[in-house]
Amino acid sequence: MQNVTDRTRNPFGMRPDCESFVPGYGDANADFHVVGDHPGVHGGVDAGIPFTGEPWSTAFLSALAEGGLIGGFDDSADDPATIDDSADGAETADPIVADRTFFSYLHMCVPDGVPDEASYNDMERFFDAELRAIAAHVLLPVGARATDHVLQQYTSRAHKTEIDMDALHAEELLGSGWLVLPIKDPAEWTEGDGDRLAAALRELQSTDFRRESDLGRFIAGSEPYLVR
Repeated sequence: MQNVTDRTRNPFGMRPDCESFVPGYGDANADFHVVGDHPGVHGGVDAGIPFTGEPWSTAFLSALAEGGLIGGFDDSADDPATIDDSADGAETADPIVADRTFFSYLHMCVPDGVPDEASYNDMERFFDAELRAIAAHVLLPVGARATDHVLQQYTSRAHKTEIDMDALHAEELLGSGWLVLPIKDPAEWTEGDGDRLAAALRELQSTDFRRESDLGRFIAGSEPYLVR
């Protein structure tokens, strides 16, 4: 698939009506989409990069690197001086090497306290537009709120799945066109949670996680027509 853009920070130019926000970051043609809550919970306020700047960020990103979702990361991502937030969206640094992974939040605006339901509902249009533009094969919601939202909106499993993050952490759930692999909130990780996630990610990538069928034989021409 040809890249629709080579920009890694805010590749679709999302501009919500708020003073400060943390836009999506990563590969616009990602296989994996890591979904967080909001910057007040999952970080990135200083650098503008999701999941950075928190005490647990190194452990979280290290687990993703060990699991093969990212090629590595630079701790200086927490320094806003390494990021060029110019109008054209160009970056001066590549703080997370994410050639198959995209990161974004349900609520990208930096809130004053805890966002209310109306604020989440207003921000959902930005998240949903990014999710469908990325069209990743695997959704990785981080924390209880993101997991509940993904299961409610993008699978038929919500009514039969208890949001118990200890039990759901790093467990594969089959959605409607997506695989879902929930991640326990990194701030609540205990010994072994990072290793469990890394092992699950490696196992996932050893399988046919894309679950695509080529229906090209049913249409004219020689081009493949892949569907999930």
